[in-house]
Amino acid sequence: MKKVRIGVVGLGKIGAEHVQTIKKIKNIRLTAVCDQQKKLADKISDENNLTAFYSTNDLMNSAEVDAVIIATPHYLHTPLAIDALNAGLHVLCEKPVAVHKADAEIMIAAHKKHPKLKFAAMLQLRTSGYWGKIKEIIDSGELGKIYRVNWIVTYWFRTQKYFDDSPWRATWKGEGGGVLLNQAPHQLDLFQWYFGMPVKVRAYCSLGKYHNIEVEDEVTAYCEFKEGFSGVFITSTGEFPGSDRLEIMADRGRLVCENGKIIFDRAESSVNEFSRTTNVAFSVPEIKTIEIKFNEKKGVHQNIFENFADSILNGTELIATGEDGMNSVELANTFLYSSLKNVTVKLPLDSSEYAKLLLNKIRRT
Repeated sequence: MKKVRIGVVGLGKIGAEHVQTIKKIKNIRLTAVCDQQKKLADKISDENNLTAFYSTNDLMNSAEVDAVIIATPHYLHTPLAIDALNAGLHVLCEKPVAVHKADAEIMIAAHKKHPKLKFAAMLQLRTSGYWGKIKEIIDSGELGKIYRVNWIVTYWFRTQKYFDDSPWRATWKGEGGGVLLNQAPHQLDLFQWYFGMPVKVRAYCSLGKYHNIEVEDEVTAYCEFKEGFSGVFITSTGEFPGSDRLEIMADRGRLVCENGKIIFDRAESSVNEFSRTTNVAFSVPEIKTIEIKFNEKKGVHQNIFENFADSILNGTELIATGEDGMNSVELANTFLYSSLKNVTVKLPLDSSEYAKLLLNKIRRT
C-alpha cells in the first residue's frame, strides 16, 4: 500500500499526541519530527525511530517527507505553511490556521500558486458522529425555517497556572487572542459550518476578567444572518462548571444539543402556520419529544489524518480545507474588533483594518 511520508512540526502537547495518532494510520508513514528544542525532538525521535530536525528549513528541504503537520504556536502557522507549500509539500495545519484573517488570506494565496498540493485544516469535530448528526439534521430541512440559535460554550475553565506555565499564551504578541483563538475555534468552525457566516455582528469581549492576562477570557456575541435569524455565541475560560449547549429554535420546534444528547421537540405542524390559523387564543402546537440517535466515531483526529492522506493519494475531497479554516478565524477577529472598537461590524471583515488593530495592541503591551 502506498503511504504518505509525513513530518510533524512542533512537538508541544498536541504535536506529541499527533505523533502517536499518526503511527496508527495505515496510509501514512511518519518519517520525521521537528522542534527547535533539540532535547525534545531527540527524545520523541528516539522513542519512535524517526529522523529529528531542529530547523523547519532543513526538514522541508530534506526529501524525507511529502507533507507536514504544523502544530506550532499560532503566529508560526502562516510562515511555515507558506514555506512548506513553496517547498512542494502538502500541509495540514492545526487550528487556528492563522491568527488573523489577513494572514489566512496570504496562506490561501500561496496555496493557489500550488494547486496540486493539499492544504487542510485540523477541524476534527466535523468528523464526530454527534456534531456530524447535527449538521445532517440542519441540512435535511427537517427543522424548517430557523428562527434563532444560541450556543453557550463555557466548559473551557482554565487556571492562572495554565497561563503562567506558557508565557506566550494569552498575549496579543504570542497568541493573538484568548478563548476565541485557543479554546473555541472548533465551535466557531461548527457555528459557521451549520449556519453560514453572519452578515452583522455586535460582540462584547472582556479582557482579563477572570485571569491576569491581556486578552479575552469571556465573550458574548450577537450575530445576524442573511436568512433573517439571529444567533448568540457565548464562551469563557472563567466559569465552572461550564456548559456546552446548542439550542436551535425553528418553525418545526426546538433542537437542543447538550451533554452528548440531541433532543428534538418536534412540532406536529408549522409553528408559524399554527399561530396564524388557530381559532384558540392560548393554544399551542402539539409537540413530540424525540431523542435523535447517532453513531459516535472514535478518533476524530485520526479521521482528519486519514482523509488528508487519502486526498493526497487518491484525490478524495478534504473534510476541512485551509480555506475553510479562515472562516473561524474571521469570526474570532470580528468578535474582537466589534468589542475593542465598540461598533457593530458588517461582514466580510476588513482584514487589513483588523491587522492594524492587532498590531496596535501588541505595541501597547
